[in-house]
Amino acid sequence: MISFSSYKGTASKWITIFDSPFYPDSLDEAKMLYEKVLERFIELVDEATNAANLLEIITKEPDPLRIQLLRVFRRYISPDTTVEMTKKKRDIPNIINDFGDRFRSLEEVRRNLQSRPVPDETLMALLLEQSKRGQKGYDLTEAFFLWFDRVFGKNYIIRGPVRAGKDVMLDKVLDNWEAQTPADIFISRLDGTPLVVGFARYDSDRGGSQEDDRTGGNRDKATDILRYADTYKVALKVFFLNDGPGLLLGSMWNDYARLESYGGGKIMVCTLKMLDERFTQDWLES
Repeated sequence: MISFSSYKGTASKWITIFDSPFYPDSLDEAKMLYEKVLERFIELVDEATNAANLLEIITKEPDPLRIQLLRVFRRYISPDTTVEMTKKKRDIPNIINDFGDRFRSLEEVRRNLQSRPVPDETLMALLLEQSKRGQKGYDLTEAFFLWFDRVFGKNYIIRGPVRAGKDVMLDKVLDNWEAQTPADIFISRLDGTPLVVGFARYDSDRGGSQEDDRTGGNRDKATDILRYADTYKVALKVFFLNDGPGLLLGSMWNDYARLESYGGGKIMVCTLKMLDERFTQDWLES
């Protein structure tokens, strides 16, 4: 099998680039999505008596407007609290109790709002950029699932979130697997025999300690899976679908090459463009 490391000399030809919008072209989409949201936020700021009360008022707004207002609330009033923290209505009293003393005062928020242009293109652009995070990862997994169904769909079963959705939990699909370990891809024979556990990652930009954390964590996951395969005598392999220009940064390519070598043929690191050459039935059944 051709190794991941052997592609390094022409690495840039083997990565997939998913399009990103140009600036200022993206402002049209940002304005369409967020102009009315910002207008409503200003109205609610005028109604509220204080920052905590504003959060309570936002909680009563209908979805999906409520979630978008929470994103603006975080920017203007409480950068300490994520939208994930504030979107559960029942948690709002605890959020106010735990973080309310760090909320920016409404008086200052009103002054800041008055100092900004209407519409505020800068904030709308930031909100749009945040909303796009993770989209390229969804594009990557979708492309892989479509490819796999076309090439192997008649002979194997593949499970996992094609785009957004719940991960495959290994304790639910592998007998005697105890940890609650999420995976992006799980491939088995038609009779249910497990063959591949996969993890997908699109890296637009990565380097330094982040790349160390990523590859180190991958090695730990691979070690656990291969130990399980050896213990229970199953032909289970580990697949890392990694793509994007971040692979060209720092030591990333070499790190993934070492990870693949560590598996002794039971680990594959692959980009979308390598699939036809490397992700073969021989490897699936090895």
